[in-house]
Amino acid sequence: MKVSSRAIGIFDSGVGGLTVAKEVFKKLPSENVIYFGDTARTPYGPRSAEIVKKFSVQNISFLSTQGVKLIVVACNTASAVALDYLKRIFQLPLMGVIEPGSRAAVKVTESGRIGVIGTAGTIRSKSYTKAIQKIDKKIKVFDYPCPLFVSLAEEGYINKKATYLIAQEYLTPLKKQKIDTLVLGCTHYPLLKKVISTVIGENVTLIDSAEETALEVKKILEQKDMMNPANSEPAYRFYVSDFPEKFIQISERFLGEKVKKVKKIDINKY
Repeated sequence: MKVSSRAIGIFDSGVGGLTVAKEVFKKLPSENVIYFGDTARTPYGPRSAEIVKKFSVQNISFLSTQGVKLIVVACNTASAVALDYLKRIFQLPLMGVIEPGSRAAVKVTESGRIGVIGTAGTIRSKSYTKAIQKIDKKIKVFDYPCPLFVSLAEEGYINKKATYLIAQEYLTPLKKQKIDTLVLGCTHYPLLKKVISTVIGENVTLIDSAEETALEVKKILEQKDMMNPANSEPAYRFYVSDFPEKFIQISERFLGEKVKKVKKIDINKY
């Protein structure tokens, strides 16, 4: 098989990475995609860096057996704590979601005051702060964990009063910092864009890391001459480590349509 016709691999701790997959489908409509959600061991956010690295190695080992040409670490926590480690182990092109989102935020900000929201693990790692300040050390970054947003997105609490109240609780400290840009540092958060935008205010630009990551994937494939020919019909395959029925049920919220077929695999074999 020609390298260009091989699939793009995407993994996440669960369903959140489907927001990245959705953007890849949209921006790279000819590309084959294999998605793996580690639904047996989700969430990664509260876990130690050592465990996240171990799980990520297994996830990439599985995707490698599927003959993928590039792997997107769509989990913000895994991108934050494991990406550099993974790049030392695997030869395949690997990319995370933090650097694309950080670059976009730096481009957009006018005041040099950027907010970042994410899971406890992502925020604890300070990975967005490091990535943003590596580009421009004068920028002030204000980060804040919003762990309940994950459950609200998965349960479909997209437009509920309770969601707005929780968002106000989380986002008020960032509003006080007079940020002009807010990075959605978790793949679940794009589902709550409307709520977040309403609460944080229309003068704050939201950066969707999923969208920025898909654009970066396109750029890498073009640079490496690995784009699939434009006339090909793409194939999408989905795998999970547990709860395939639940994955199918939730997938519609993230993709806009239900995944038809999901295969459960034993991730501990990898």
